[in-house]
Amino acid sequence: MTTKSRTLRLPADQAEALEAIAGVDDVSVNEEIQRAITAHIEARRADPEFRARLKASMERNREILERLSR
Repeated sequence: MTTKSRTLRLPADQAEALEAIAGVDDVSVNEEIQRAITAHIEARRADPEFRARLKASMERNREILERLSR
């Protein structure tokens, strides 16, 4: 699996809460962040309103790319 590095800036209270949650779950903060992002992506994919906006965005981008290729 290819990975990408990111920098994440959190308010101190969120960082402390995240560290506490990771500690209770006995996982790294990185793993806890990955779990949260995975859950967020799955929730977006299941959201019909998001899916409608995604479809509209894909269509707009397809049209732009087609115009650029002429």
